[in-house]
Amino acid sequence: MPSSVIGAPPRVLTALAVALLTLLLPGQVRAECGKCKDIAEKFAREEGFNGTVLVTRNGREIYSGAFGTADAEAGTPMTPRTRFEAGSISKWVAAIVTMRLVEQGRLALDAPITTYLPDYRADTGHRLTLRWLMSHSSGVPNQWDAAAKADPTLKQQSLDNATAVRTYASGDLAFEPGTDWDYSHSNWLIVKAIVERVSGQPYAALVRTVLSFPLGLRDSGIFVGDSVHVTGMAAGYAALQPVVTPRQNPVPDFMMLAGGYYTSVGDLQRLMDGVFNHRVLSPASVATLMDVVRPAQNYALGGRVKTLPVAGKPRAVAWEYGSNGAFRVLAWRVLEDGHSVILANNTSFDHMRIGDLATALLDASYGEPASP
Repeated sequence: MPSSVIGAPPRVLTALAVALLTLLLPGQVRAECGKCKDIAEKFAREEGFNGTVLVTRNGREIYSGAFGTADAEAGTPMTPRTRFEAGSISKWVAAIVTMRLVEQGRLALDAPITTYLPDYRADTGHRLTLRWLMSHSSGVPNQWDAAAKADPTLKQQSLDNATAVRTYASGDLAFEPGTDWDYSHSNWLIVKAIVERVSGQPYAALVRTVLSFPLGLRDSGIFVGDSVHVTGMAAGYAALQPVVTPRQNPVPDFMMLAGGYYTSVGDLQRLMDGVFNHRVLSPASVATLMDVVRPAQNYALGGRVKTLPVAGKPRAVAWEYGSNGAFRVLAWRVLEDGHSVILANNTSFDHMRIGDLATALLDASYGEPASP
């Protein structure tokens, strides 16, 4: 036993032993793609990957694996239905919901936001649009991140939309909308205020109506504050070895569009299938959702579309990645044929190495030799 855990409470010692054991053994596995299974198990064994993996081909699951522990203190192992904070994939989800309102004629991507928020400051509001906000091309400064960094206790506050927008999303524009790019979370405070005012519903209810109920998403939804209260949620850790170190990053209610979505790998796959098979949006709306607004950043609306080398050829990929605190979630889908890889982790794993694993698995889904 490492000296750093000597003297720890017995419950933690037992949990750590469970974590160490489960890291060595694959969890619940379904493997039509033997190469995918080999890659994932080798990566989990050698790199200490703690999380879940899903690979699909032609709309069919060909590999599913769960590794390690979802809750070290309780000794709960990972399963394919373990839930994770989705981080910035929440923005893509928010863009889908917003596009549904656009499709219904209740919103317009290129209308001034003062059309919907008449109290927003007029000198900038008439130049801002949903398209600029959702592509991070608005010039709205990232006041929220600056404030939360200066005072982390702000992450525990609750604010109504008008107060949140006025406090954290009404600064002088950093550049003329549409001329540059800045990954500003403050954009999504404004989007939340718009979609809730126009729809007359709380955002969490919109997500249920537009996505969860129609697509049968059982392990997804919106959380506020710390995600530990969500049933079936993985706990977040800065590390599991040599000592269990919890890590949380609360999401206040007004930031839920930017980072307040949780999901499992299976539900995220069902969501992607629902979007790209036009069960949620029309083909024209999906095309708009995935149309790259900022080529230098590969950024569309709420997410990215990248051309990646996959199985020996360049392919356009819907590229979604999210992190919050200890959580890392990656979802890649080849647009031409739907081959997909979804990974989720709860131990602050190196995001570049997660990308290496995703590349190897996506290659393997085509039958190509690969190793992360």
